[in-house]
Amino acid sequence: MKDALLWEKKGEKVHCLLCAHSCVIPEGGVGFCACRLNENGKLKTLTYGKSTGFALDPIEKKPFYHFHPGSAVLSFGTPGCNFRCLGCQNWHLSQSPRESKRAFDIPDTMPVEIAKMAVREKADGIAYTYSEPTIFFEYARDTILETKKLDKKKFHVFVSNGFFSEGMWKLSMKEKLIDAIRIDLKSFSDKFYREYCGARLEPVLDSIKRVKKSKIPLELITLLVPGKNDSAEEIRAISDFVASLDKNIPLHFIRFFPQYKAGDLGATPTESLFKAKEIARGEGLRYVYVGNLGGEDDTFCPKCGTKVIERAGFSVAQNALRNGACPSCGAKIAGVWA
Repeated sequence: MKDALLWEKKGEKVHCLLCAHSCVIPEGGVGFCACRLNENGKLKTLTYGKSTGFALDPIEKKPFYHFHPGSAVLSFGTPGCNFRCLGCQNWHLSQSPRESKRAFDIPDTMPVEIAKMAVREKADGIAYTYSEPTIFFEYARDTILETKKLDKKKFHVFVSNGFFSEGMWKLSMKEKLIDAIRIDLKSFSDKFYREYCGARLEPVLDSIKRVKKSKIPLELITLLVPGKNDSAEEIRAISDFVASLDKNIPLHFIRFFPQYKAGDLGATPTESLFKAKEIARGEGLRYVYVGNLGGEDDTFCPKCGTKVIERAGFSVAQNALRNGACPSCGAKIAGVWA
């Protein structure tokens, strides 16, 4: 265990300020995430050093389509999550602290070791992913700081559910920790968030607005769960919200497969994904993608329709951009390309 960041003492209890659950934790208890422990009136993080494994992934797998396409990221995560999604696609990792008393019985991998690994494997950056990076923020932060000592050019991306606190984001910006972030906008219904995720919608929307204001590169995904969040009305509401912030924000609609406690649901029909894409484009979004179909989507110039990036699975088959612009009409394509 390691001392946690972002908390305050509240009598014999501690008030965790890391995420939007804002847990007040009694002595000997853990927060909603089951990853932060009140030990003798001090908040400890149970996730520090507890990576469950590493992989060198294409950044498109996260998915980031408009941030250094074709680059390779060293990916890792820890057990735990501050959501309890019924159909979690990675539940064996995210829910393990609630499912097993031995979830953290993992050999330590220290931040400096990860930094050296990223250099050794010639990764372009590091992705904090697989589980929610908010719940291993101290581990991620120290990994970023150690990596910057060895190679300042490597970038750092969070793959997040967006349920982090304003304080966490402010600290991340103050220390310049995060270079890009991909956030799940799981639904535009607070009822869905409460019943399906064990969370709330408004803090996620607030996080997305904060990220947009900070100018940190942002991409969003919505996992379309049949009969739960895939109505035309909800897709339109999501699209309108994103468009109100910036029509250049990439939005990914991802296919759901039945997992965990949502095994009674079917996989997302392919036509639902393409209908969602049509609706989002109709609401003015310029970069809309479908995913989890076995063959990933391409990027087109929103002005003239030229294919500027062709993808084969999670690989970039062809990148026709010229200094971040369309080769046919010269229009700037939103993103970070070099």
